Amino acid sequence: ILQVQEVKDLLHRASETRFLFLAESAGRREAVMHWLKPLGLIPRQYESFADFLADTARVGVVLGPVQDSLRVLPLNLALIAEAQLFGLTAPQQQLKRRAKARDPETILRDLSSLIVGSPVVHVEHGVGRYRGLQTLDAGGEVNEYLILEYADGDKLYVPVGSLSLIHRYTGSEEQSAPLHALGNERWEKAQKKAREKAHDVAAELLKIQARRSAKPGMKLDLDSDDYMRFVDAFPFDTTPDQQKAIDDVLADLQLEKPMDRVICGDVGFGKTEVALRACFAVARAGRQVCVLAPTTLLAEQHAKNFADRFADWPIRVAALSRLRTGKEQTAALKQLAEGSLDVVIGTHRLLQPDIQFKNLGLVVVDEEHRFGVRHKERLKNLRAEVDMLTLTATPIPRTLNMSLAGLRDLSIIATPPPSRQAIKTTVAEWDNGLVYEACLRELKRGGQIYFMHNEVKDIEVFAAKIQELVPEGRVRFAHGQMRERELEQVMLDFYHNRFNILVCTTIIESGIDVPSANTILIDRADMLGLAQLHQLRGRVGRSHHRAYAYLMVPSKRALTSDAEKRLEAIEALGDLGSGFALATHDLEIRGAGELLGDGQSGQIEEVGFTLYSELLARAVRAIQNGKLDDEPFGHTACEVDLGVSALIPDSYVGDIATRLTLYKRASEAQNEEALRELKVEFIDRFGLLPSQTERLFDQAWLRTLAQPLGLSKLRAHAKGATLEFGPNPKINPAKLIQLMQAQPRVYKLEGQKKLHITTELADIETRVERLGALLTTLAT
Repeated sequence: ILQVQEVKDLLHRASETRFLFLAESAGRREAVMHWLKPLGLIPRQYESFADFLADTARVGVVLGPVQDSLRVLPLNLALIAEAQLFGLTAPQQQLKRRAKARDPETILRDLSSLIVGSPVVHVEHGVGRYRGLQTLDAGGEVNEYLILEYADGDKLYVPVGSLSLIHRYTGSEEQSAPLHALGNERWEKAQKKAREKAHDVAAELLKIQARRSAKPGMKLDLDSDDYMRFVDAFPFDTTPDQQKAIDDVLADLQLEKPMDRVICGDVGFGKTEVALRACFAVARAGRQVCVLAPTTLLAEQHAKNFADRFADWPIRVAALSRLRTGKEQTAALKQLAEGSLDVVIGTHRLLQPDIQFKNLGLVVVDEEHRFGVRHKERLKNLRAEVDMLTLTATPIPRTLNMSLAGLRDLSIIATPPPSRQAIKTTVAEWDNGLVYEACLRELKRGGQIYFMHNEVKDIEVFAAKIQELVPEGRVRFAHGQMRERELEQVMLDFYHNRFNILVCTTIIESGIDVPSANTILIDRADMLGLAQLHQLRGRVGRSHHRAYAYLMVPSKRALTSDAEKRLEAIEALGDLGSGFALATHDLEIRGAGELLGDGQSGQIEEVGFTLYSELLARAVRAIQNGKLDDEPFGHTACEVDLGVSALIPDSYVGDIATRLTLYKRASEAQNEEALRELKVEFIDRFGLLPSQTERLFDQAWLRTLAQPLGLSKLRAHAKGATLEFGPNPKINPAKLIQLMQAQPRVYKLEGQKKLHITTELADIETRVERLGALLTTLAT
């Protein structure tokens, strides 16, 4: 990667050479020009390579997909690719941007789903209702404001530059979300209670974490040659997210403290391969592995997959489930206790007290939300002693909560395998014509169909009804109360395409992988939870064919409000990789739940899940540092007013939801690099920035400098500026005194709270530059 000084030296040394910088897109071109600005270079922009050659300018910039820099000696020309300036190729930049969009924090803070009337949390004023965006002219300054309505019809106008203070309200249903009054003590009391609760929860969680840290982990010694041979046997390429999850897990295994990582990825996105590689590494290091699955069928499928992948290695795999004979189970238990069995796969039977491991090193839990409270308690105790890896498609609120508090590590696999298509999801009232048409379409393309009917007592009658309705199909049924061998035979026959319509209960929910089954119809979908619906839908679409999911309800008018929300969420979030976003909807519908114990938390409902998560993360950090978390919450955002319009015009970005999301991201950017990436994204998506949007970025940049100094406000105008200090300013007092002594007419303190700067700042560019330099000086 070329540094700024190297480019400067290069330009100086090769005075006869012409330089053409190549950028991947219009947005990247702006980033290149910004990067060259400190060198005093403003390269001329060209439409094509030929245009540059025809001109006489020494330095230019053009769009072009070149990844490596080169010199063209006959033309005395140096081509410098932007990848050499920033260290990332275009595909890597896209992946980085996509990963950021799927980041758990980003999803939770996303405001794009806000509709007028939605509850939102303002960290200084409490829970109100969103009433839209409005453009207002205040003294010739046109800016956009978010309107929030509070109790008694009071309205609060929040400048879009302060959207870091606004969070989406999650934690309970919209109807039961509180509505606070402006200037009322209720919000302060709610925050105080939530802070106390978060502190107690943090202390309890840290006790579990301390138990884990006190017991040294196994610090895995990975045989890289063996591991690479095992990896080479995997017939597919890993996706970037999947590879990162694998790298994270292997890094955790090589630490001295026990691992506790959650892998969140949609069904069919490759979570099992992550687990397989971890299991291989642990088993080859001489430790035992326990894989827990919520259903017998999934345990059996895992056993088959593990046995296939480990066939060429001296790793012994066995399954414990009701499909195994008593003799097989007794033999497996004996081998476990003796240490001659390396990997055991089973259901919650493996959590019973009579199960003895000789040398347990890793526990893999598939779909933790399917295990009961007692089982989770046993897992909690195991977590303090051995490495724990949890796989989930839709993390339960508690898992999500702990991961976001930094107490469990979280890896998200959001990139679908190549050629995978999103599942087309339809919510519809039962209609024989629709059912026949859906089944016939799948049968005509040679596929198979799941028909989910979750009533064992009449499933046989229902299957006969479907056979009559779709005479072209071959129908059989399966449910969990069938005899083990009979159930196993039905599932095997379906897998081998001996019949093409399987009427079944939720027994198929986890893990059954039939690539040729690409249509699922779910009867009485209103009776199922969001995670269940997402899992069931994930049974189809596991190949390159377009898959269809039909959620059948008796009557849309008769749905409960919760059922309606669940069905709306599952229908709207049909994108690949939407499991994590669905989990946040689950938070809104079910409530966040306490981190420990089974009750719901009133504090979470009062302040909202996002804010509670921040309080919890702060409490965890405070206890770890041995301090008390007594900082006033929500006063860390610095308000910046440059005296000019700073907004995204609707002529530039017309969609209000998109504008809201972009405002939020700009207000929460932590540093100049994050802002530069966001600016590139703006230009690539919507075109060159209007001047008002340039000012929005200037505002955001000054905020990233002012906030760490503890400033509460920064106001600037043509004749100067005012800096207001918050309760705990972190400026360099020596530098401030130095400035005031050197230029007493320019810098004046008003008490302990304000610094006035009196100087000519008519030009906005100069205003931003001078203020940036001042804030940098006060920080050093």
